[in-house]
Amino acid sequence: MPKSVLPPASSLDALRALARDLPGPDDDAAAAAAAREPTLTKPAGSLGRLEDIAAWMAAWQGRHPPRLERTRCVVFAGNHGIASQGVSAFPPEVTVQMVANFRAGGAAINQLCRAGGADLDVIALDLERPTAPFDSAPAMTDEDLLGAVNAGLTLDLTDTDLLIVGEMGIANTTAAAALALALFGGTAADWVGRGTGVDDAGLGRKRAVVEAAMAHHGTALADPLEALRRVGGRELAAMAGGILAARRTRVPVLLDGFICCAAAAVWHRLTPGGLDHAMAGHVSREPGHRRLLALLDKEPLLDLGLRLGEGSGAAAALGVVRGAVACHAGMATFADAGVTGG
Repeated sequence: MPKSVLPPASSLDALRALARDLPGPDDDAAAAAAAREPTLTKPAGSLGRLEDIAAWMAAWQGRHPPRLERTRCVVFAGNHGIASQGVSAFPPEVTVQMVANFRAGGAAINQLCRAGGADLDVIALDLERPTAPFDSAPAMTDEDLLGAVNAGLTLDLTDTDLLIVGEMGIANTTAAAALALALFGGTAADWVGRGTGVDDAGLGRKRAVVEAAMAHHGTALADPLEALRRVGGRELAAMAGGILAARRTRVPVLLDGFICCAAAAVWHRLTPGGLDHAMAGHVSREPGHRRLLALLDKEPLLDLGLRLGEGSGAAAALGVVRGAVACHAGMATFADAGVTGG
C-alpha cells in the first residue's frame, strides 16, 4: 500500500492538531491475523511474542498478511550547546565526524542495516548552529523546533513497511534526560546516566545541568511540545516528527534507545495512544531507558546491554520482526499440510 508524503506543519498549533487526530489500527487486518494464527502448524501460542508482533504489523500496516519488503532507518544528527559544559566524554565536533562516517558506511548502524536488509538515510540538521544551552535558555526557537519536526514529518514513507529512527548528537543523552524529567517527573538522578561513558565528575555535571534546566524553565515544561523546544534538540524533534509521520501514514515504528524513546514520549504525553503504532526494539544500558519504557508500557524485544544510539538497537531487533512476519505469512496451515490438529 503506497504511503503519502505529508506536508510540513505550518505552525506548532497545526502540529498539535495533527498529533491529536491520529488513525487507529486496521480492525479488518487485525481480525484476519487473529483468524489465521490458530490455523498454522504449531501449538497455539507456541511462537510467543512473534505471534503478537505479526498481528501488530498487520494492524498498523492496514493489510493482511503483513509484509516487510522495505524497512527504512533514518538517522538524524544535531548539535547541542549544552555540550560545552562537559556533559559528554566526546567533544562536539564528533557529531560532524560521525555523520561523515555514516555516509561512508563505516558505523555500526551501517553494518546492522546491511545485515538486516534496511535502507539507511542520514539527515544532518544545522550542525554548524548548535542549540542554545538549555540550562539558561530555551534550546530552540519556535521556528527551530518546527523546522526540525518537519524534517521528520515530511519523510517520504512511500512503500515503507517499517520505520526506524536513530540519532547522533554529542550531549543528547543529557537532553533526553531533561526531556524525560520534564514529561514524567522524578529527579535528575532518575534519568541521567553516563551516556558516552562520562566519569563520576561528568555524571555530576550532567545532573546539575538537568536540575538547573528544570529550575530555569519551571512550569513551561508542562506542555510536551514546549518541553521538547526548551530542553530537547533538533535530532530529537526530527525523530518525533518521523514517528508522527509514520502514524499518520500507517507505518509501524521500531523504537531505538533512550534518546529515541524520550523524543517519542512527547506524543504519548500529548495524546492517549499516541505511540500504539510503535514497538520497543530494545532496552539500553542507559538507566533511564528501562524506567521510560515502563512508563510508555513498552516491553522491549531485546536486552543486549547496548548504549550506542544511532538506531542500532532497533536495527538489531529487525531480525525478530522479520521472523515474526515470515512465520505468520509463510507457514502452512493444518489443512494445507495435512497435519492433524488445530
